[in-house]
Amino acid sequence: MKPLSPADQLFLWLEKRQQPMHVGGLQLFSFPEGAGPKYIAELVESLRAYTQPQGPFSRKLVYRFGQYYWEDDCQFDLEHHFRHEALPKPGRIRELFAHISAEHSNLMDRERPLWEYHLIEGVRGKRFALYTKAHHSMIDGVGAMRMCMRSLAENPDVRDLPPVWAMTPKAKKATHKEDDWLSSLAHLSSGASKQISTIPTLAREVVKSIRRNRKDTNQVSPYQAPQCLLNQKITGSRRFAAQSYSMDRIKAIGKVFGATLNDVVLTICGGALREYLISQRALPNDPLIAMVPMSLRRDDSESGNQIAMILANLGTHIADPANRLELVKESVIDAKKTYSQFTPEEAVNYTALTMAPAGLNLLTGLAPKWQAFNVIISNVPGPQKPLYFNGARMEGMYPVSIPLDRVALNITLLSYVDQLEFGLTACRRTLPSMQRMLDYIEESILSLETAAGLR
Repeated sequence: MKPLSPADQLFLWLEKRQQPMHVGGLQLFSFPEGAGPKYIAELVESLRAYTQPQGPFSRKLVYRFGQYYWEDDCQFDLEHHFRHEALPKPGRIRELFAHISAEHSNLMDRERPLWEYHLIEGVRGKRFALYTKAHHSMIDGVGAMRMCMRSLAENPDVRDLPPVWAMTPKAKKATHKEDDWLSSLAHLSSGASKQISTIPTLAREVVKSIRRNRKDTNQVSPYQAPQCLLNQKITGSRRFAAQSYSMDRIKAIGKVFGATLNDVVLTICGGALREYLISQRALPNDPLIAMVPMSLRRDDSESGNQIAMILANLGTHIADPANRLELVKESVIDAKKTYSQFTPEEAVNYTALTMAPAGLNLLTGLAPKWQAFNVIISNVPGPQKPLYFNGARMEGMYPVSIPLDRVALNITLLSYVDQLEFGLTACRRTLPSMQRMLDYIEESILSLETAAGLR
C-alpha cells in the first residue's frame, strides 16, 4: 500500500455531497474521412479490449490507521469506468452540455478506482465526444490534460491508440502542479521552518497593501472582495457550458491596448460577469476580485512549485470596456510587482496569508463574510497542433472544473491550436441561467473590439 500525501488527502477531506472534488475534461471529435456506419461501435469494442489498467488508474483507496492509502484493485471492472452513451435527439451541443452537467454532479465510488471515461455518440454533425473525470486526490487538472494529450496523435493516420487508462506511465520525475491552484494551496504548509522567518516581512506587506487600497480603491488588497451572488453556499448540482473563441481576436485587442493575453481574458470575464449580475439584479457596487494562478518562474527549470495566486480587480463597476482593461492591467502589474520582491519562501507565505479566508471557509465555513476573492479564473496552455484520436480530429477540448462552497463559479481556459477554449463550471442552483455567460463573453469581446477600433 502507498500512503497518499497530505496534500492529496486534503482533497478527500474537502469532499462532501455539495462539493465533489473531481476534475474533468470534454473533448469533441469529428469523424474521420470515410468513416462507415459502424465506426463508433468498432471504436467502442477496440477500447473495451483494454481491460488491464495501468497506474494510477489501477489503484483504489483503502483507509487504514487514520489515513488513506492506494492499493491495486484486484477486482477491477472496466464496465464500471468505461461507459458508452448516446445523446438524446437532436444531439445539439445543448444536450451534450446537459449530459456533462449531470455526470459532473455525481460523486464517485470510493470503493473503486476514482475515474470514469465516457464515450458519447449522437452529437450532431458527425461528431462524438469523450468526457473523462478523475478525483483530485488521484491527479490534478493539468496532469489529466497531459495524460489525455499522450493518448492522442498529431498524425490522423495513426490507429490503435490505447485509451488513457491503459497507457504505460511515464518515468516519474519531480512532481509539480504549478498550474493548479488547489494543489498549490494544499502545498502551502510545506517547509514551515523556512517560512516562519518570513512572517514579519509579509505582515508589513499586507498592511502596506491595505493602506494602498484605502488611498486607491482600484488597487487590490487581501479581504476586500464584496459579498456577491457568486459567493453563497453551493449544492451538488452542476451546470457546465463551454465555447471556443479565436485566439487572434484576443491577441488583436491586446496589441491595440498594450495588454497581455491574460489581461484581455480577465477583462472579457469581468465584462461578462458584470452583464450576468446585472441580469440577475445582483451587481455589487464594488468590483469583483478574481483569484488567478500565475507562474513566478524566473528560470528555465521545470520542477518545483513557483506559483502565485494573485488577486486581480475585474473592474465590474466600470461600464466602459477600455477603462476596465486599463484597471485590470494596473491590478495585475501591481500584483506581479509585489511578488517580484519576495524570495520563494516569502511568495508561498504571502499567498497563504491572502488565501487564508478562502481556506478557512472551505474547511469550516466560519468566515463567510471574509471574502478574499469572488471567482476563480485560470488559463492553462494547451497543444499548439491539431490532435487526432484513432483518425478522428479533435475539434475542441474544454476543462470541467471544481466550484467550491462560496465560490460557485470556476472559469478555466485552455488554448488549442488557434483557439481559446472557455470552460465554465458552476453550481446550478446558486447561479441560475449561467449558460447565458457565453453570450455575455461574446458581447464583452465585441465591445472591446469596438473600443479598440477593430470593428
